[in-house]
Amino acid sequence: MIKNPSRAGGRLARHALLACLLLALNAAAQTPAASDAAPARTEVKESTAEHGKFSQLKKPFKTGEEVTEACLSCHTEAARQVMATRHWTWDYVNPSTGQRLGKKTMLNSFCIADRSNEAFCNACHVGYGWKDDRFDFSSERNVDCLACHNTGQYAKIPGLAGHPAYQRMEYPPDSGKFVEAVDLPKVARLVGKTSRATCGACHFYGGGGDGVKHGDLDSSLKQPDRKLDVHMGVDGGNFTCATCHKTESHRIAGSRIAPTASDPHRAILRGEKTDRNPASCQACHGDRPHKPGPGAGLLGSLTRGDRLNTHTRTLACQTCHIPAFARGGVPTKMFWDWSTAGTLDADGKPFQKKDEHGHVIFDSKKGDFRLGENIEPDYVWFDGRVDYTLKSDRIDPAQSVRINTFHGDAGNPDARIWPVKRFRGKQPYDLEHLTLLAPHTATPDDTALWFNFDWNRALAAGTAAAGQSFSGKFGFVETEMLWPITHMVAPKEQALGCAECHSRDGRLKAVGGIYLPGRDRNLLLDRAGFGLTGLALLGVLGHGTLRIFTRRKRREHGNG
Repeated sequence: MIKNPSRAGGRLARHALLACLLLALNAAAQTPAASDAAPARTEVKESTAEHGKFSQLKKPFKTGEEVTEACLSCHTEAARQVMATRHWTWDYVNPSTGQRLGKKTMLNSFCIADRSNEAFCNACHVGYGWKDDRFDFSSERNVDCLACHNTGQYAKIPGLAGHPAYQRMEYPPDSGKFVEAVDLPKVARLVGKTSRATCGACHFYGGGGDGVKHGDLDSSLKQPDRKLDVHMGVDGGNFTCATCHKTESHRIAGSRIAPTASDPHRAILRGEKTDRNPASCQACHGDRPHKPGPGAGLLGSLTRGDRLNTHTRTLACQTCHIPAFARGGVPTKMFWDWSTAGTLDADGKPFQKKDEHGHVIFDSKKGDFRLGENIEPDYVWFDGRVDYTLKSDRIDPAQSVRINTFHGDAGNPDARIWPVKRFRGKQPYDLEHLTLLAPHTATPDDTALWFNFDWNRALAAGTAAAGQSFSGKFGFVETEMLWPITHMVAPKEQALGCAECHSRDGRLKAVGGIYLPGRDRNLLLDRAGFGLTGLALLGVLGHGTLRIFTRRKRREHGNG
């Protein structure tokens, strides 16, 4: 029995207060001061190796081959893997056509041919020292690891047969501009994964300059925003090239020589073993990429997503999702006339002309150009088969020569309507043998067109190196070359609307083989459609009239 409740309550209150103070002091003692706080979490590197710590890479390298030897001391199989790829051989037999292709032997409408120009063109080869047909493709030390794995401050100079500048040099010759020597030890210690910049060092500049060849590949894709390319945009997916062009043993997926025109399958699962091309749109998005509507049958077929999914049986994804190419601020060449190359000024000197934007549109070395930006593609049926006009093929100079031919038609289940860049030009051919000719243009000697401006001597030297017969008589023929458009994918909000194709003067106005509502008219079909619509309307009106009439009858009977 508590004799004095008030005194007891006071003692309890004091004890409780003391306990709270002790708990607070204990908590304060265990809380670290600001200066003792745990250090901020550092970013963890993706790579398990820090190449800057390797003793093999701390040597005073003098040549690229010495760097390669250091790389191979750890990556023992890398060179042999590279040497089994088209990036090394520049040689390829197309399994669907049997044609022997590759940059080593093919012709194009841009710089025309590699043969006799190797020391210049092969700055974009993943090797060192390819300057003529004596290059040793079997030597592992000739593989250039830095071409793809540098992270900056490394450039192979055209004219040096795949080498960078090992000492300060004037480039281009007699230009008054200088290139500093590459710091090989530094570049070697900073190697890393491939990037848009390393792939783009060649693929953005193919054909003789930034954006010249492809139309959908240029330097604007080094650091693009998502409006230019939703996948590569630094504020979008921030993909590197290798995100789509998956690599296994240095074999890179995707090819313009034997492209994948259609891939009507679900998305590839991560880790799945398959022969499908991982660089196709369907490899990630599947062949029904648009969100389907609720229900099935008639209800499902009427929803926007399902209607769009039915288009994938006819259209390549790129047709709707790349509304224009060369839209990053870099123009692409659309026409190249070699017939005016060699024209000199009044003083017998080479010269250039530029447009109002400062872009070269004539060069005594190369002839006349036409450039374009924000270009709407042409559209063709394409089933993945491509034939090329080779240096041994006879041509008909009375018509434009197709450097390549895209095959496909509406009746082929593998064909889709694809967007393409249609490049046109004029290039030399033999008046007697009726073959396209390979000129010697770029490496400085007395037979190179860019240095003597003499077509006869340039063609004699180029055809000899290429193993061609040359009659000594030549002319110029119009040519055409198609390039598939598959980069610069716009955000979905910028995809083509229905009316851009389904109209009389729409984008697909020149594509045959299909009936396109809004573009095509068939009097019998139109009458049948209007007739069915009229019958449907009459049915609705009749049904409504009967409902009204029967309802009145029911009311009359009810009132009776």
